[in-house]
Amino acid sequence: MPEKPTLDGLEAKWVRVWEEQGTYRFDRSRTREEIFSIDTPPPTVSGSLHIGHAFSYTHTDAIARFQRMRGREVFYPMGWDDNGLPTERRVQNYFGVRCDPSVPYDPDFTPPEKPGKQQVPVSRGNFIELCQRLTAEDEKAFEELWRHLGLSVDWSMTYATIDANSRAAAQRAFLRNLARGEAYLSEAPTLWDVTFRTAVAQAELEDRERPGAYHHLTFHAPDGATVEIATTRPELLPACVALVAHPDDERYRPLFGSTVRTPVFGVDVPVVAHRLADPEKGTGIAMVCTFGDTTDVVWWRELALETRSVLGFDGRILAEPPRGLTDPAGLEAYAQLAGLTVHSAKAKVVELLRASGDLLGEPRQISHPVKFFEKGDKPLEIVTTRQWYIRNGGRDAALRERLLERGRELQWHPEYMRHRYESWVGGLAGDWLISRQRFFGVPIPVWYPLDENGDPRHDAPIVPDEASLPVDPSSEAAPGYTGAQRDVPGGFTGDPDIMDTWATSSLTPQIAGGWERDPDLFARVFPMDLRPQAHEIIRTWLFSTVVRAHQEFGTLPWRHATISGWIVDPDRKKMSKSVGNVVTPMDLLVKYSSDGVRYWAASARPGADTAFDEGQMKVGRRLATKLLNASRFVLGIGATAAHAAAPEAVTEPLDRALLARLARAVDAVTAAFEAFDYGKALAAAEEFFWLFCDDYVELVKSRAYGEHGDTGAESARATLAIALSAVQRLFAPVLPYTTEETWSWWQDGSVHRAAWPAPLIVEDGDERVLDTATALIAAVRKAKSEQKLSMRAEVASVRITADGETIAAARLVLSDVRNAGSIGEAALEAVSGAELDVKVSV
Repeated sequence: MPEKPTLDGLEAKWVRVWEEQGTYRFDRSRTREEIFSIDTPPPTVSGSLHIGHAFSYTHTDAIARFQRMRGREVFYPMGWDDNGLPTERRVQNYFGVRCDPSVPYDPDFTPPEKPGKQQVPVSRGNFIELCQRLTAEDEKAFEELWRHLGLSVDWSMTYATIDANSRAAAQRAFLRNLARGEAYLSEAPTLWDVTFRTAVAQAELEDRERPGAYHHLTFHAPDGATVEIATTRPELLPACVALVAHPDDERYRPLFGSTVRTPVFGVDVPVVAHRLADPEKGTGIAMVCTFGDTTDVVWWRELALETRSVLGFDGRILAEPPRGLTDPAGLEAYAQLAGLTVHSAKAKVVELLRASGDLLGEPRQISHPVKFFEKGDKPLEIVTTRQWYIRNGGRDAALRERLLERGRELQWHPEYMRHRYESWVGGLAGDWLISRQRFFGVPIPVWYPLDENGDPRHDAPIVPDEASLPVDPSSEAAPGYTGAQRDVPGGFTGDPDIMDTWATSSLTPQIAGGWERDPDLFARVFPMDLRPQAHEIIRTWLFSTVVRAHQEFGTLPWRHATISGWIVDPDRKKMSKSVGNVVTPMDLLVKYSSDGVRYWAASARPGADTAFDEGQMKVGRRLATKLLNASRFVLGIGATAAHAAAPEAVTEPLDRALLARLARAVDAVTAAFEAFDYGKALAAAEEFFWLFCDDYVELVKSRAYGEHGDTGAESARATLAIALSAVQRLFAPVLPYTTEETWSWWQDGSVHRAAWPAPLIVEDGDERVLDTATALIAAVRKAKSEQKLSMRAEVASVRITADGETIAAARLVLSDVRNAGSIGEAALEAVSGAELDVKVSV
């Protein structure tokens, strides 16, 4: 036991010991009933971790440590989510390169020493190598920080969502989805990010408020009449395929079934009725374009309208006019748009409308929500593409209901988070789009035969045998073909796409648990016990994982889901990289100690957004320091491990009262952790600890030193030892370093492998005795403080008045109170019904 204990250096000391001794090593010989398995969130490896990560991962670690001390063998792996767009963007910016699949692979390629303004085009192979190189460096930094924070992960059980095992698992799951009809290829309108040139799923959307303008245009009926519409997207006028109004709108009923001609481009389009048309919006009649927004898609599909696509994958107007545009003047107008961006095309169409007299008045400025890819910088467009989908209930009411039932089977912490799941599943508008037109990800494991003209037969995909997984169709020949037959008539071509990162992350229980790769391990850990995660990805990670487990195993992937809130700044804004208000944790871990930061994190209510508060971290550091000092004092006074195992030595009424209070604290902390409420557990442990330190220790100090006989001293020492042992274990899930350090001063083994405090049965332990003692010593301290006297100053006398029961309790503790308060004479008077009153004469 050190002379002057300190928090400094504890992290380095115990991280090393834990690794050397295998403290958190998973014992796979234990049965499923003895194991508590955690589907740990794999953090995105695209830069640095921020304080929000430290916050939420502390919650999971506290639960893991509690379960381990309860006797469960904890399966607690760590994954790295290193595939997908975030990694690609980081690699592009870090190395100054961009992927161009047309560039041949260069085995000697070296990235620029300093990235220039123009990114260097590199082959897909070289680009993937750079992604792997940078993520490997990031993963080392992440692991170092997680170890410093004190995560009790088994670091021999890590995985990456792009490693061979993960790729094989993702491809195997896809192939089985395909075989069961749950995965399918479809050519359809698709949300498209023009910057990244990739499809985007519904779950990846976010609305952002953007300025816009309503433009009022006139369409022309055959009889010379005009129809006025209002639109925010005049640039899509050449893509117009209909006008639509509500079937009950009397203004437009006479037009239903007729045609009108588009201004400038001279295309005849039908006037149709649909219930989604809003009579109160604009002029009540809208133009349907292919495609301006998702409502256009609904109208196009349900009304079986034509398709006139004008936007390319790069967000520019296509060079070739859409079908149906044959009017010479219209073709001449369209030629002026070809190749323009959406913004420039809008300005040009407004200019043409103004010249033709079909623009009514000037555009009216508005602000409206526009859909963006959550990681994108430009508004999404809708283009027609061929994509892979997995059925998720978006088009199947029966499947949707089964997935809603899965949500009801799951135990949510807090329970109200289930409503977010139900709201998302109930509002799905389509199946899950899983293909992406990117590079660093799990390839779609499919090839297509080419006909005699060299065109792919998408209706006859070629799939690999599961034993050959993982495969890369862009570099490997299809089964039954040779490499020389790639992209030639009668040969084959590989599917060029990769899977959405969620298509892999949705399989984390299977990947971590060794699905098909290690059947023995998988049977011991799946379905898992816990999925911890943030609330904003219930719609993506949690739901997609439920979908995959339901499809493959007919079960939930886990029994419990614990949901953490966000970290918010002083303005109550979410702290995130995209907002630019994040704080990296390492400096805080050094300044306040890892236990101090963990205290702040664990103080939060499950699911609640929590303020970033260095003041709370200071409080946590003070608490950890107090535990060091209190432990040193108790052990220095003569309390030993033998005392901690001798409850029969506790004979004094005050000591038995303290153990009764401890029993209640143990029950409260245990119940809170069993309910996954780390915040309530910490509060209950802390409440007892401060009572123990501030009142009980001071009350029995004199007796514990042996100044009043051996029996009383042994009772105090046993009580101090029992309480200290329990306190160290109650705090261990949240303050792992401080508790391990102090435990090592007097106990064998690690506190984190010690048994959780058992429920105490304390006969004749009356908590009122403890409450009376604390009230009496508090009154004495108050009197000394008011007269500006030292707490060690002697008191001439005290007079205590109270009801009979309280006076009886006071007599039992009077000796300890007098010693603690340096009190001379003490007079006690029982008065029926009287409140406790203490008069102190200094």
